[in-house]
Amino acid sequence: MAERPAFFNQDGKIVSKMYAFEWFPGFAVSQKKKSVESLHNAIRKTDANAIPLEISTKSGETLGTKLSAFNLKLNHYTLENIFQSAKVFENGGPYPDLLKVPPKEAKHDERLKSSGRLIAFRYQEEDFPLVPQTVFYDYIYVCAVKQSLAADEIKAVLSYNYFTDIEFNPAKSINTQARTAALIQLLMKEYGCLPDFSKNDFIHYHKEHIVYESNSMHGF
Repeated sequence: MAERPAFFNQDGKIVSKMYAFEWFPGFAVSQKKKSVESLHNAIRKTDANAIPLEISTKSGETLGTKLSAFNLKLNHYTLENIFQSAKVFENGGPYPDLLKVPPKEAKHDERLKSSGRLIAFRYQEEDFPLVPQTVFYDYIYVCAVKQSLAADEIKAVLSYNYFTDIEFNPAKSINTQARTAALIQLLMKEYGCLPDFSKNDFIHYHKEHIVYESNSMHGF
């Protein structure tokens, strides 16, 4: 058995709930998809009206695959490269050269471990704070969705009410595309589109609408 969260909208807030389900071990995509279906069945058992969507390359839905951070691009760069290249540490960074290497190489660049404490993110000459947690990741994710998906595809997010990411473990990290997908659904409900928020407006909205699970670590 394993536990993973699902993210959803509740009274205008993005919240999460942990679900226990049967885990299918192995690296094969088929095994990951079995785990996704098992998680979704656990959600359906608690809510007969649940329509869950897996947000990852393991999703059985085209929309979920398109919303994977590995498939989204912003200004021609993958989301992972932008996220890693924007990190500012007490002894170095940001490292813009990480925009132009394979995403996995960017994520494991030695400088990200040897430059001291993470203090901020810097993107397009603007600094983003570490608090609220995930605000920078969520900001670039929403921007990437606006660039990468057609309007009708973004609107299709409204057809679902639970969002999962089978690889996300809240005991090990804090950022997840499933939470941001739930945020996108809330924005679509409120505005009918993804607004052109300024950095400060997005941070303010984020503070008002995101609720973090208490057992999450503060890792990035």
